[in-house]
Amino acid sequence: MSTGRRLRITHRTGYRYIAPVVASFNEVRMTPRDADGQMLLSHQLQVSPRASVQAYVDYWGALVQSFDVHEEHDVLEIVATSLVDVPPGRAPAEGVDWRTVCGSPVADRWGEFLAPTALVDDAREDPARADVVDRLRALPTPALAVRGAIEATRDRIRYDDGATGVTTTAREAWALGGGVCQDYSHTLLSLLRALGIPARYVSGYLHDEEETPGRTVVGESHAWIEVWNGGWEAYDPTNDRSVGSAHVVVARGRDYADVPPLKGVYAGGLSESLGVTVEITQLPH
Repeated sequence: MSTGRRLRITHRTGYRYIAPVVASFNEVRMTPRDADGQMLLSHQLQVSPRASVQAYVDYWGALVQSFDVHEEHDVLEIVATSLVDVPPGRAPAEGVDWRTVCGSPVADRWGEFLAPTALVDDAREDPARADVVDRLRALPTPALAVRGAIEATRDRIRYDDGATGVTTTAREAWALGGGVCQDYSHTLLSLLRALGIPARYVSGYLHDEEETPGRTVVGESHAWIEVWNGGWEAYDPTNDRSVGSAHVVVARGRDYADVPPLKGVYAGGLSESLGVTVEITQLPH
C-alpha cells in the first residue's frame, strides 16, 4: 500500500520579447499547497533578471509570488523548484442525495463553485449539452451523476494538444470535441454545475501513475477537478483516474483564469512564451 510520495518539481517558463521591455509586473502560482495532508518541504523561485519577490495568499487560498522588473530586458526567465510530500489519497466523500446537494445550505456555502464563469458556461443553455444534463439529473444519486458526467466528457473530448488555448471555453471545447487537461476540466465543471453540484478547478503537477523512484518525468502543469458530494472528492478526467500521490495540488479556483501559473503585464512590444518545462522526480522519504 502506498504511503505517499516525496517529489522534487522544477518548473521553468518565461517570455521572450520582440523589443526590449523596460518594465514588467508578474504573478506566479507555482508553489505546492501545504495543506490537506500535502506537506511543502521547500520552495525556491529564481527570476532573471533578478527581482525582489513578494508573497501573499490569494482569495482562493493559493500562495502567489509577485515581482516587478524595472530594468530593460528582452527575456524573462522563471524557475520554481519545490520539494513536497504528497499523501496517498483521501477517503471518499460520504455521499449525499439530490435534495441535500441542491439545498440552500450547500448553495450558500459553495455558491462560487456553482455559478457560470467566462470559461465554464451553463451547459443547460447549450442545445448540444442540455439533453446530457437532463439525462444525468435523472440518475438516482449525485455520485452516479458525477460518474456519468466524467464518462460524457471523455466520450466527447479527445486529447488534442494544440487544438485549444487557455481562453477556450467549455462550450467551445465541446463543439470542437478536443482539447487538453484544462478543457476536460472546464467541460466537466460545466456539466456538474448545471446539475447543481458544486465543483472547482484544480491546478498542479502530475507524476507517473506507478511509483518510479529516481525517475524524472518531463511534462507540463496539469489540471483536474474537485466535486462536493458531502465532502470534496477529486477526479482527473483527462486520464480517467483517481487523484492521489501522483497529483500535486498548487491552486484551486472557479476555472483556469483563477489559477494561471504565470501572468503579468509589461510595457513594450509583442512577446512569445519561452515554453514550459516541468521535471518531476520521486525521491526516497
